[in-house]
Amino acid sequence: MRPFRTVELSPSLVEFGGLRFATVHSTLLGGRADVTLWAPSTPKPADLPLVILLHGVYGSHWAWALKGRVHHTARRLIEAGEIPPMALAMPSDGLRGDGTAYVPLVSGNYERWIVDEVPLVAREAVPEVTEASPRFISGLSMGGFGALRLGARYPKVFRGISAHSAATSLKTLSPFLAEPLPVGQSTVEEPTALEALVRNRASLPPVRFDCGVDDFLIGHNRDLHAALDQAQVTHEYEEFPGGHSWEYWEQNVERSLRFFARILSGESSATAV
Repeated sequence: MRPFRTVELSPSLVEFGGLRFATVHSTLLGGRADVTLWAPSTPKPADLPLVILLHGVYGSHWAWALKGRVHHTARRLIEAGEIPPMALAMPSDGLRGDGTAYVPLVSGNYERWIVDEVPLVAREAVPEVTEASPRFISGLSMGGFGALRLGARYPKVFRGISAHSAATSLKTLSPFLAEPLPVGQSTVEEPTALEALVRNRASLPPVRFDCGVDDFLIGHNRDLHAALDQAQVTHEYEEFPGGHSWEYWEQNVERSLRFFARILSGESSATAV
């Protein structure tokens, strides 16, 4: 039995730079949902690793590819032999309001959409992605919050977590939403990245995050880094030149891909103590 009632995939003849576009009927969202996908054109191994990339507020499934050119970065690194072949899945967040924060709401379970259904969409579009494929999660801004929170909450699903310019809590996101999310912090399990990472520290996969020194979220990222250090949660944190911009994310997303490659090779040490 197929996991989705309907699946629409862009024909291979009109692929753009190796990208494919999928629209599925999501049971968890109660309607259609979109995912942009990419896989290398070079020979792909079975159980191809899958990287899920989450977008920020105001964005959608196309943002990482068309604004961040992440598939060009992945292709360059794979063809140079600097990372192993891996597929990319870039889902919409569910498209409610300005952003869903990838949390469960009455209008849809935007958390489980990412965790449960997006990997199934990838398997529909990329035959080499299987149930046994290693999965990783990354994101920017609101998507950084989603990556940190979901990666921590589902360590059996994700083998590595990376975030860029992350919002670190639902409260941090509030100023960017025209309408507040119809939940309070008290009604969402682990509403801050810190809470999710600390509560699940015993089973955390490797974790890294970075932020630009001119980013308005730099203080929140520094606070998260300090709090994780105090809680003795092993992680990697870095700061680089730049602000809250696509220029920064396009330049630094390769750090996520290289980090995941290190995990696959068994070299990463950013695991919880």
